[in-house]
Amino acid sequence: MKLISWNVNGLRACLGKGFTGFFSQLDADIFCVQETKMEQGQAEVDLPGYQQYWNSAEKKGYSGTAVFTRIEPLSVTYDLGIEEHDHEGRVITLEYPEFYLVNCYTPNAKRGLERLDYRMEWEDAMRAYLMALDKKKPVVYCGDLNVAHNPIDLKNDKSNEGNAGYTPEEREKMTQLLGSGFLDSFRTLYPDKEGAYSWWSYMFNARANNTGWRIDYFIVSERLRENIVDSTIWPEVTGSDHCPVGLQLDF
Repeated sequence: MKLISWNVNGLRACLGKGFTGFFSQLDADIFCVQETKMEQGQAEVDLPGYQQYWNSAEKKGYSGTAVFTRIEPLSVTYDLGIEEHDHEGRVITLEYPEFYLVNCYTPNAKRGLERLDYRMEWEDAMRAYLMALDKKKPVVYCGDLNVAHNPIDLKNDKSNEGNAGYTPEEREKMTQLLGSGFLDSFRTLYPDKEGAYSWWSYMFNARANNTGWRIDYFIVSERLRENIVDSTIWPEVTGSDHCPVGLQLDF
């Protein structure tokens, strides 16, 4: 089973930059996108053979997630069921026979860390949500999680200490999650691989110089460890400031 996750930084823009070509080429069973910045129907997203599930923010042109799946889910739910977290279209959960898939666009702490306190509340709520699902069946949690966990996960770790996405607080929340029965599929397979990033600033030729961050993940329940075939990053795929990441599972 092949799963893909991609922060498209505006799906309407990405559609004009080769999205459908990459989508066809990858031939995923389940394709998750974040930061759609649109509502379903605002652009033609023609993906024959796939069911589409959308969760859009109340604020127009902001945030948003979608899942395109050719495997029919048993059920689909939106958001976390918590009032303060359910206005920005950040979570879609699809239940499959073997696992729950949770597609997430984690709130950015923002420049000046103006949203860090909210981010901490979000992380606690999300961890509780994932742990509750995990009691029922294994979980595959993917998306733009807006944190580089360890120094190996970004090019310039020293100069970025304390910046949004690399604060001790955000990193600690990822550590807590991974200590709660989950694992980072990419680092499980490639613990020492350097230069593996999924996001680059549009400034300073960051992408050409591979001055990046790995902030897009497939986190899975510990008991799916033996089901992981591969965890992949496609830095050569453009169309967004993020590149797609993937997970292959064998059931």
